Amino acid sequence: MSDTRHARIGWLGPSVPSSSHIKKFLNLVPANVEVLYEQLVLHNGVLNDVQGKQDLIISRAVQFADKQKLDGLIFPGAPREVLNPALFGAFSAALKIPVATALRSSAAALKTFSAKRILLLTPFDASLTQLIREFLSQFDIVANSPAETLQHYTDALKMTPDDVIAYARRAMAEQSQVDAIYFQGAVLDPMDCLEQMERELNLPVVASNLAMNWYLLSKLGVKHPLSGYGKLMAAWPALPY
Repeated sequence: MSDTRHARIGWLGPSVPSSSHIKKFLNLVPANVEVLYEQLVLHNGVLNDVQGKQDLIISRAVQFADKQKLDGLIFPGAPREVLNPALFGAFSAALKIPVATALRSSAAALKTFSAKRILLLTPFDASLTQLIREFLSQFDIVANSPAETLQHYTDALKMTPDDVIAYARRAMAEQSQVDAIYFQGAVLDPMDCLEQMERELNLPVVASNLAMNWYLLSKLGVKHPLSGYGKLMAAWPALPY
């Protein structure tokens, strides 16, 4: 696909289109890319309730893609991915369009920085964060997490950009050596302070929403480098796989 051809990409997630992180996502896509949203709520405040929902997810994804004639699909949410571990293969079998999931896209982004050892920052509890670390290990990425965790993932919504940077600083103080920082979980949002963080800590910072945008557009053959969102968006590297 050329950079001038119109494309339709779908976002199948738990948030409503008016959510702040979805509004920010619209700033990441070129004018010739249309983003369509469909809400899929799989839990009522307990993230582990998404486990075992693969068939429902695939069914809704197929309906969404067929109805809207999508060229690609974004499926956010690390818990939905790690608690349904065969999900990506099921997407590949059921859909003829590329799918960007939060974890696979972020792993690809980390690979472009040759990151082998990273600091993983999430709003999730220890068990879900451990599943993310295990997922990343499949890509030969060792992820370390800070001792400091949030009481509930929604607590991240109260954090300002200054709070997010301070959290990253405290977490980095525990690390001996890492190649990158990875934020997983849109409620723990680094987008408004990502470039400042990269300058201060002298490390590339990967955020899942940015990674999904880069991954899916790249799969569609579209390059859309942007300044103001860190090294991944500015450099727009080729996909590593």
